[in-house]
Amino acid sequence: MSESEGGRVRVLIVDDHAVVRAGLRALVEMEGRFQVVGEAGTAQEAVERALADPPDVVLMDVRLPGESGIEACREIRARLPGTRVVMLTSYPDEQAVVASVLAGASGYLLKDIDPRGLRDALEIVARGGSLLSPDLVTRVLAGVRRQAESGPGPDAIERLTAQERQILTLIAEGKTNREIGEVLYLSEHTVKNYISRLFEKLGLSRRSEAAAYLARYERRVGLGPAAGGSTAGDGNGVGVR
Repeated sequence: MSESEGGRVRVLIVDDHAVVRAGLRALVEMEGRFQVVGEAGTAQEAVERALADPPDVVLMDVRLPGESGIEACREIRARLPGTRVVMLTSYPDEQAVVASVLAGASGYLLKDIDPRGLRDALEIVARGGSLLSPDLVTRVLAGVRRQAESGPGPDAIERLTAQERQILTLIAEGKTNREIGEVLYLSEHTVKNYISRLFEKLGLSRRSEAAAYLARYERRVGLGPAAGGSTAGDGNGVGVR
């Protein structure tokens, strides 16, 4: 079990509303078993705080200003494998559930959960368990299969701006966010935001999927394979890092 030396479960709370964070802190700390070690109001702040003082569990709102909680979950799990993430939302959304699981979340809770249920969930996750029911896992796998079989249609690319299309091409060439920024004179953070938006428009979650999509699109319209026929090297296969 990943815990602090004193045996308390260290929790980072992430929500863009201060009053919600205060309420969650009060609920979590009703038992001495848990210690809230920090709060964050944005995805970027969540990642920074987690890296500065790694918690055992991150309680993360799905919807955050700028980058989503799902993107923050993906980055935290990639950089801190020992830290678990539980996504929190106001309403059920199967697409968000699937995306959360693919990003590495150990669970997905509604904000109307009772205090005891919330603390029990944090306890389970801190012990290395999962809050995902067999039925949910089945639906997640079915969603992944559907995405693999269908993917975005050829007209999906028409929803991209000229800048996003250029970034998609550079992703297909295997360039990193930093390299893309150097080509387009953009900051690495701005590039990351662009990629998040274009992935959302195309319904993708991995750089390799983006490269494969562009290759299929170019073959369909008679432009041949994507530049050099390369596929994006996304390392551990996750989204926009």
